[in-house]
Amino acid sequence: MSQIGQVTTGNYVTHPIASVTDNWGKLSHGARNLPDHLSCLFSPQSHPIHSLPNFCWPSSTSIRTYFACLLVLSSHARQPSESTAEATMVPSNDRAVATSQRNNDDNISTYTVSDDGVSLSDTSERRRLIRHKKIVRAVALVVATLMSLCAGSNAVFSLYAPKFQSRLRYTQFQVNGVAIGSSIALYLPISVMGYACDRAGPAPLSLLAALLFATGYGTAATLFRKLDIEYNSQGKSAERGNEKTYPLMVFAFVCIGAATCAMYISAVSTCAKNFGKGKHRGLALALPITAFGISGMLISQCASNFLYTRLPDGSKGDVDVFRLFVFLAFLLLTVGVLGFFTLKVVDEEDLIEGAIEELEQSGLLDNRSLLQRASRTYGTNAPGTPASIESAPLLAASFRDDDDAQWKKNWVLNAETKRFLADHTMWSFALAFLLMVGPGEAFINNLGTIIGTLSPPNTQGSGRDTSAATHVSIFGLTSTLGRMLVGTITDLIAPAPQTQHAQLPIHRPSRLQRFTISRVAFMLFFALAMSLGLAFLASGAAQNHADRFWVVSGFVGAGYGAIFSLAPLIVTIIWGVENFATNFGVVTTLPALGSTFWGLVYAAGYQSGASQPSQPSGPGDSDGDELFCYGASCYSATFWGEAITVWIACVLLLWAWLGPGGWKKRGILI
Repeated sequence: MSQIGQVTTGNYVTHPIASVTDNWGKLSHGARNLPDHLSCLFSPQSHPIHSLPNFCWPSSTSIRTYFACLLVLSSHARQPSESTAEATMVPSNDRAVATSQRNNDDNISTYTVSDDGVSLSDTSERRRLIRHKKIVRAVALVVATLMSLCAGSNAVFSLYAPKFQSRLRYTQFQVNGVAIGSSIALYLPISVMGYACDRAGPAPLSLLAALLFATGYGTAATLFRKLDIEYNSQGKSAERGNEKTYPLMVFAFVCIGAATCAMYISAVSTCAKNFGKGKHRGLALALPITAFGISGMLISQCASNFLYTRLPDGSKGDVDVFRLFVFLAFLLLTVGVLGFFTLKVVDEEDLIEGAIEELEQSGLLDNRSLLQRASRTYGTNAPGTPASIESAPLLAASFRDDDDAQWKKNWVLNAETKRFLADHTMWSFALAFLLMVGPGEAFINNLGTIIGTLSPPNTQGSGRDTSAATHVSIFGLTSTLGRMLVGTITDLIAPAPQTQHAQLPIHRPSRLQRFTISRVAFMLFFALAMSLGLAFLASGAAQNHADRFWVVSGFVGAGYGAIFSLAPLIVTIIWGVENFATNFGVVTTLPALGSTFWGLVYAAGYQSGASQPSQPSGPGDSDGDELFCYGASCYSATFWGEAITVWIACVLLLWAWLGPGGWKKRGILI
């Protein structure tokens, strides 16, 4: 049998032209006893190197007889001469295999032609391997989503923060110190965690998260139980009792914040690398991101309905903090260990090889160090000689031991990191992400006090006001819907890149035949929607009309969720999935700065408004205290500033997309 460019004969693969030319004499000799209208086919005039006019054509009635005879005669030419074998043949595995593969996650077709009966088992083995890879990807996706669903436990801090004051005698400053320690540990190390995840894999990071969660919540549970008994059962004074235990409590929540960072980045990175080249990449990334967003709500409901104290009359009381901490310690330890065994990146070697090829074709690859490494290890010539370098082509270099394979992986990832940091569009994209997400984070952190400024103190409880819990739910619901819808819709109508690796200027997109909307356009749309919600609040449209506040919480929630879902998706498409955790970690470090900045700005504006003489007295005010603020002056300037920064972020994103050297100029499908 034959395929394009080769013919299989016996144990060798011959070039088709050489095979026909060298064996034509044997075919002609075997055709002497054929009828005249068939033997003329093998006459010298019909040799394939002669001109067509001299060719002797058979009659139509002998065509079928000719093909039957040709098969018989070809069997005599299966044993080539030694000279022909040496000149035109290369070893094969007793069969000719023609393979056609589609590089996607859904369809891989294989066509095998064999002359020794082995092809059936090869096809079966290939199909079994494909099924195994699909199962590994599916299990990793489910476990990553489950991990994200449990990892957002730091979001329920406000659920038990009042107990730190009432049971442990912490001051408000001490409570804030615990929360700040957790937040810093959540955001600052994310780039380091991402760097480790790309090089060591998601499984070790999941195990690290499990150990940190167990340490953090275990320590917090022990300290809470100890201090609760001492202060509330034994009657000890709390004036000096917290000096030794408070740093331990801060340490416990630093461990919790770092564990949250590790578990989240390992889950999202696994999904990005396993599904970054598939047609459902948006949905695969949206699942863990959405699960992380609703994690706090689910844990809060679980604690309120199952982990509560009993009042003396037998009714349901507040959450039992000790039992909650113990529950979270065991839950997150179990989930983290499960992730250690199931979070696997399928065909990671192919991702690295593909990245090398993309870098080489783009001209961005300095291959000297890689080639010299290969020649030192596997070359037969002296290290560093021209012959050794020429004998080690970049893509054909064979790294046969784990040490060199890991070295090559690290070398490629380091090159990707340098290219990522040197890309000017990355910095404009990261700054745009900061200016978009920062206002959203500050809004949800201060939502309760914002609602308190909308209605006069003497009308609270009269039905004209609204509850913070209601709008936290609205924010969470719209954020979840935004994440899921964006992930699904962009898979359907956004452009489909032709590579899962970093898209480089060498690639030029073909004209698409279907209607598409860029993912950048989606991000701009939801950013503008969020800015409209902020501007609606800043304009005072909800002042004395708290029932209109759903417009603010709904628009800000939808924009916040969609932006957080689109950002990692854009990172994978533009800069590839090989170094995703590192790249996304760099981008995600910035929202902590935005949240802190706008939180301080809002606090300053609120305090300035509360100090005005015209402010009515609130239920928490006392003589000489200025704690409560009412009116648009408490928040208007802050949220006008936030809306303007979101508009600036849209301009930066447009510049990264359409500006000089932008993504569109490079021909990147986004």
